[in-house]
Amino acid sequence: MSQQYRSRPLGSGVALSEAYDTALLDLDGVVYAGGHAIVHAVESLGRARAGGMHLAYVTNNALRTPDAVAEHLTELGVPADAADVITSAQAVARLMADQLPSGAKVLVVGGEGLRVALRERGLVPVESADDEPVAVAQGFGGPDLAWGRFSEAAYAISRGAVWFASNTDLTIPGARGIAPGNGAAVEVVRIATGAEPQVAGKPLPPMHRETVLRTGAKRPLVVGDRLDTDIEGAFNGGVDSLLVLTGVTDAAQLIAAEPKYRPTYVDRDLRGLLTGQPEVSEEDGGFRCGGWTAVVRGDALALEGDGDAIDGLRALCGAAWTHAGDGSCRVDAGKAVARLGL
Repeated sequence: MSQQYRSRPLGSGVALSEAYDTALLDLDGVVYAGGHAIVHAVESLGRARAGGMHLAYVTNNALRTPDAVAEHLTELGVPADAADVITSAQAVARLMADQLPSGAKVLVVGGEGLRVALRERGLVPVESADDEPVAVAQGFGGPDLAWGRFSEAAYAISRGAVWFASNTDLTIPGARGIAPGNGAAVEVVRIATGAEPQVAGKPLPPMHRETVLRTGAKRPLVVGDRLDTDIEGAFNGGVDSLLVLTGVTDAAQLIAAEPKYRPTYVDRDLRGLLTGQPEVSEEDGGFRCGGWTAVVRGDALALEGDGDAIDGLRALCGAAWTHAGDGSCRVDAGKAVARLGL
């Protein structure tokens, strides 16, 4: 396309697992939610791997170690090694090690995944601001993280410690719904200190750098459920992306997305790796995909036809993104989305 912005989802004449050598898969909301595999995930990943696609698991969740994540994936039926897992804890540890001397003390606000990653980079995790840390590393600590950890971080930062955060995702999907993520915890410390952390995780360059270094991917496809981390991270890294609708992003948010949040491909779940992607074509001022045609009429999106609901969503994206150009689509998509039942 000649535009500097994506005006519609792209098509692919071959399965995405054949078009790309490596899938950079988010975990929460893509492979599992609340510890349980998402429907179709295990079978789809197994088939993609059997067809020769390398699978790497890239998560902003810094709580668990790569070994623990790989063990969990294997228990779910997705065989994985620790080397297949890249976490924001690893990314922030590398970012810190580039700036701090070996053996530097770091106050940890988070879980074991963060502590292990810091030790691997020659940094020394400590638990108290009174241990005189030169930096604070904050990552997701799970629902049982004590409130006092935020106080320790605030004390250390006020005494001059440099603040780093693994990621700033405000929410995290779970089996019971959407819960506060590390970004919400970062806000607590930000409010208390007035400081700003250096952030490593998606969508920022340190995470993309960590992923490329660890996977060696030549033709990667980012697969995620979040526009503001997975898809924006792919945009920032200049690589293609697949959005699946098994996590936090809904149809209305996708339709309204500004350019940095627009994925290359859209599908219902990870079965999208195993198939080609239909073209979204412009016809007589409308956008057609499968049996659906979408058009902007006045201040609303209109949808005509029938067929696969995901094709209808792709058509709506074409109409909305083209209408919005390099901005966010403000037209009313409510009735059109309701027709799809997504």
